[in-house]
Amino acid sequence: MMNDNVNHPQHYCQGGIECIDALKAATVWLTGIEAVCTANAIKYLWRWKHKNGVEDIDKAIWYLERLRREVQEDG
Repeated sequence: MMNDNVNHPQHYCQGGIECIDALKAATVWLTGIEAVCTANAIKYLWRWKHKNGVEDIDKAIWYLERLRREVQEDG
């Protein structure tokens, strides 16, 4: 099967689960910047081993730190 980088990229399908479906479930009760940061952190952790390595781990950390700041500011 040929890799379809637009509709079904291999680095977003792990263990038979599409990343987009996991993100939907993980952010169902979140909105705004909380949903964005959570989804992006998960996305980068999901694909790090199959795409950009440590760079994706660093991106996930960036989004987690941003999420922490947002939550702390909101009290």
